[in-house]
Amino acid sequence: MNTRDMQLEAHHDTRHMLYPFANQTHLAKSPPLVIERGEGVYVYDRNGKRYLDGQGGLWNVNVGHDRPEIKEAIRQQLDRISFYSIFGGTSNQPAIDLSHVLCRWTAQEGMERAFYSSGGSEANEAAFKLARQYWRQVGQATRHKIISLKRAYHGVTLGALSANGTPAYRSPYEPLLAGFVQVETPYTYRNPFTNDPEELGRLCAALLEREIEYQGPSSVAAFVAEPVQGAGGVIVPPANFWPLVREVCDRHGVLLISYEVVTGFGRIGSEMGCRHWGVKPDMMVFAKGINSGYIPLGATMANARICDAFVTKDDAQFSTSAFYHGNTYAGHPLACVAAIANLEITEKEQLHLNAREVGTYFIDRLKSIQDKHRYMGEVRGQGLMIAIELVADKKTKAPLDLSLNVGARISDECRKSGVLIRNLADTFIISPPLTFSKANADEIVEAIDKAMAKLDEKN
Repeated sequence: MNTRDMQLEAHHDTRHMLYPFANQTHLAKSPPLVIERGEGVYVYDRNGKRYLDGQGGLWNVNVGHDRPEIKEAIRQQLDRISFYSIFGGTSNQPAIDLSHVLCRWTAQEGMERAFYSSGGSEANEAAFKLARQYWRQVGQATRHKIISLKRAYHGVTLGALSANGTPAYRSPYEPLLAGFVQVETPYTYRNPFTNDPEELGRLCAALLEREIEYQGPSSVAAFVAEPVQGAGGVIVPPANFWPLVREVCDRHGVLLISYEVVTGFGRIGSEMGCRHWGVKPDMMVFAKGINSGYIPLGATMANARICDAFVTKDDAQFSTSAFYHGNTYAGHPLACVAAIANLEITEKEQLHLNAREVGTYFIDRLKSIQDKHRYMGEVRGQGLMIAIELVADKKTKAPLDLSLNVGARISDECRKSGVLIRNLADTFIISPPLTFSKANADEIVEAIDKAMAKLDEKN
């Protein structure tokens, strides 16, 4: 292919698509890598080059690419019916079956019903609307505020975005919705309080309680958080934080929503993120790992406290007790059969245990090269949810000048070595399929080591 043909092909890749979270001018000059197919923990571009998928798609291909069990489940469902809605007095069997599966998976947390959506953002919207309507149902309509954490990521729809705690995601769309408040996150590497994780956990839980009291408990509907913050930089909270949060919420009657879009179904080494911390929330929000991305799907789970408020003596089809929310593709039959097959694999192969074992090994291997490289500030993570935060100075933790594109240069070098990892400004996100082996982890560590060494030489 000559230079002109390559330029035309690159132009073709970006001309008619508006890409998410991307500078379109930059993409026109550096077109995206087009992935053609996948197999297990590897993907292939259209030139046939193989890459180790250190991103797991986008946190979500938990069981790996091209699983025949999931493909067959989808094929069989296509022979029955590809779509039918769950609106207006109709349903479909896969949606019903999956609700039973999800309630079994979350029985330990006391979840009783599943509400379907098309992905994580919509699932979070449903959680917020459920929370607000719940309080109306029980006669406390003034409870409408949602509290979340700084650096949190909860999605891109307007309500979910209002709960996000990262200014860069929020500022282009302000003013956002009223009634959303953020409090300090327990970020052990960077916080203005203490280097003691346990003390930080207590302080951040106390700040949450202080905010609830300041807002007035009678105005606060729910607190929402990721068990481990994802896009905010894989921030693992101190062990005492989540149990203390549950206590704070209970003292003030506030609902607790666990945003499990990334952490659900095994990624951090426990079947559920909140379960790792020994906490039972009132609602759980799922997407991504629910069916490993084979067909878009989200789900919002609620416990008896929530569900009972929507069961009334009024049995008219249209009544004030109905939950007036839904998406056309909610409970999509193909997505639901994919989820059932995916969760069977996840359970059968005990992928949460593999994530725990390989993740521990992976983090240790990354830490073993940390002192060699000038930009590796902190390696952190839980299970196969891992981050490397880059810094300009390790002693002071001075942040990088993002205009230097250090992260992008390192990820580009890794890509040349056949490894895909995600660069978010000054932090690398590593979230591979939960089927990853220690040998796969070694391959990524070697690629990062080589890429950082090359950058060290130039600087």
